[in-house]
Amino acid sequence: MFTKKKYSPLQMLLWTRWEIFTFSAYATAAVVLYEVFGQTWLRLPWTPIALIGTAVAFLIGFQNNAAYGRIWEARKIWGGIVNYSRSWGIMVKDMVSNEKALEPVSEEELYDHKKRFIHRHVAWMTALRYAMRQKKSWEVLTEYATNREWHEKVFIPERDNPIKETLAPYLSKEELHYVCGKTNKATAVLTLQSNHLRELKEKGLIWEFSFLELEAILVELFNLQGKSERIKNFPYPRQYATLSYDFVRTFIMFLPFGVIPEFANIGLELKASFPTLSPLFVWFAIPFTVIVSWIFNTMHRIGTVGENPFEGSANDVPISTISRGIEIDLREMIEEDPEQIPGPFPMTHDVQM
Repeated sequence: MFTKKKYSPLQMLLWTRWEIFTFSAYATAAVVLYEVFGQTWLRLPWTPIALIGTAVAFLIGFQNNAAYGRIWEARKIWGGIVNYSRSWGIMVKDMVSNEKALEPVSEEELYDHKKRFIHRHVAWMTALRYAMRQKKSWEVLTEYATNREWHEKVFIPERDNPIKETLAPYLSKEELHYVCGKTNKATAVLTLQSNHLRELKEKGLIWEFSFLELEAILVELFNLQGKSERIKNFPYPRQYATLSYDFVRTFIMFLPFGVIPEFANIGLELKASFPTLSPLFVWFAIPFTVIVSWIFNTMHRIGTVGENPFEGSANDVPISTISRGIEIDLREMIEEDPEQIPGPFPMTHDVQM
């Protein structure tokens, strides 16, 4: 997600530069055919083109609203993960104790249990963010050359590091083998958490009421995981996405043949007052067509990029950064050695992932 307050105009122009070149060449070719080669039959009534443009604007608006809704819901889900993670940390820190123990254990062993709970929670977030970064067939971010160009420059931890290697510092060898053997690794980690809680409850190292409270946190984490998976695995309806793409292209294709005659007529009306400028006025159809085409195309691309909030674009929910921030909070909460706690993920091009 960008940390700047807004995109600069240069960024927007660079992002859509290939479309600008295409629109410019197309509009120029249409004007040359009309004005230079006298193909004045290449004209369309403006009214139906305007109606098409209105319909396309409504469809793009619907798409952008839906895309923003998906991004906002994803952000709320991961905000919930932040809150419940901190609750998990403070409850583990204070509820794992010898107070009700059948056979009290040393402080070192108690700390080891707390540390395992915290590290395993980090492993759960890690497994979840890796699952959210997996590419789906309907995700089209990298199909655009400029998106692909940007995507290759930024640091995305889930793309650059294998999941098993990333999980290894947080799990024992047995746990790592168990988790990596499961299809849904995040669910497997929460299963280990629940098993560990039950084990400590049976030893009296966790009071029964505390056990229920901690299990309730795990249930809520399952709920948040399921909500995140729902957004990831259920795409923006493809019929709307396909239609909006086709309708925008259709509108852009027809646009110059409605704009050129309008500018030519304006030139004729100005002939008496501006005889020098009048014959050139039709050429102003080129920048006007390019600007209108660019606006419609860019709005469509913004909606397309926002459809899948975990794909790894600049506007997605920065799940890697959120996870690392939670990890730092939890490990500091149990007074772990600062030298062992990793720092935040780096930002590239003012973007956090």
